[in-house]
Amino acid sequence: MDKQILCFAIRINSYQHVELQEHLIFANPHRRIDGWIRENPGRVDFITGLLYTLFCIPAALSLASSMSVAAVLAVLSLSLLQSAPLMVRRRCPWAATLVVATGHLLQLGFDGLMMFSQVSVPIMVYTMAVYGKRWQSFSTLGLGLIGALLATFSMFGASRYSPDPSPVFTFDMMISFVGLALVVTLSWTFGDLARTRRLAMKSLKDHAERLEKERLTERALAASDERNHIAREMHDIVAHSLSVIITQANGARYAAAKDPEIAIETLKTVSDTGRASLKEMRRLLGVLRKDEELENRPLPSLTNVPELVESVAVSGLNVHLETSGTPRKELPAGAELTIYRCVQESLTNVIKHAGPDTQTKVHIEWTSRGLNLSVSDDGRGAGSIVLEGVGQGLQGMKERVALYEGTCTALPRTGGGFAVNVSIPYTED
Repeated sequence: MDKQILCFAIRINSYQHVELQEHLIFANPHRRIDGWIRENPGRVDFITGLLYTLFCIPAALSLASSMSVAAVLAVLSLSLLQSAPLMVRRRCPWAATLVVATGHLLQLGFDGLMMFSQVSVPIMVYTMAVYGKRWQSFSTLGLGLIGALLATFSMFGASRYSPDPSPVFTFDMMISFVGLALVVTLSWTFGDLARTRRLAMKSLKDHAERLEKERLTERALAASDERNHIAREMHDIVAHSLSVIITQANGARYAAAKDPEIAIETLKTVSDTGRASLKEMRRLLGVLRKDEELENRPLPSLTNVPELVESVAVSGLNVHLETSGTPRKELPAGAELTIYRCVQESLTNVIKHAGPDTQTKVHIEWTSRGLNLSVSDDGRGAGSIVLEGVGQGLQGMKERVALYEGTCTALPRTGGGFAVNVSIPYTED
């Protein structure tokens, strides 16, 4: 649920649907303005900094109206140094802070001079606390506190030249320093809180993006795994069914001349095998098409192994099924399907490679550790498989068995023939 909420939140933040945008423009103009401000922080800083600078210039000129031309130019320059850097406060926060600090340091030459552009101090302290590096943030806080102390001495500096000089640090000076220091500290505190929130939102957004990427990756892996699974199923169905159909068709062709009844029975087996295979194919294609109207046939299990062996025996293969032992617990449905497919693939290889008059034995044994399957024959299939190489069938068997932490070996037998041994352990809870 948390993943879905995070992914939903990040999708809403990046939502670009035209109808929603039109609704926000005409029904909620303030949201449009807020979105523009968030998307264009550099332009916002430039516009607000420019307006602030234009306002500080006449304020500085009004203070210097009774001064000389040189003093007026000096005060005007100080005002520009203290206000203009706000136009790039988020783009170059540290450089802007140093320029503002330099302007206030030069202002100490004018004892008692108070300028409107000094409002930039808490603004820059806040900005550095939000966007600056950690050491820059604390450095700006320190500069602000030192500036508060120097500004206090500057405001009360005239007392040094009075006939009756007051104490070095009077109560009024202390109140002034505490007030200025409190302004600086509160600006830094609010900026640090905003920094924490900004980093938390950024972390949340990054986490949501990672979850979205992981979801897409997992979906792609699941689709790939499902394609491999369907490919194995298709191979098992097609290879087994066609092998049985080809064998039965050849037998019916030879028997048609001598005993038509045997040929008719053989053709019926071919028809039944083809019909069953067609149902399996429809089931798999229904999965690919996601057609819910198709009737999904239950997957084969261990109970269907005798039917499988019987259908192969009808095709002319001399095969015998043996079972021994008692199951301690049930195997998962997928494991039973794996055993069924292993039997199916093994018998298909016997039909294709073992040759005529082959004796085949299928042995299913329940042990205390799990289920063992052995399919062995005495034909010439070992040499054929070695010459043709290991195909998709044996490889698919090994992959299926490995999913349930089992083992699968397919090797030639001593004295001729081929044997497939499969072992699947119980799943311990």
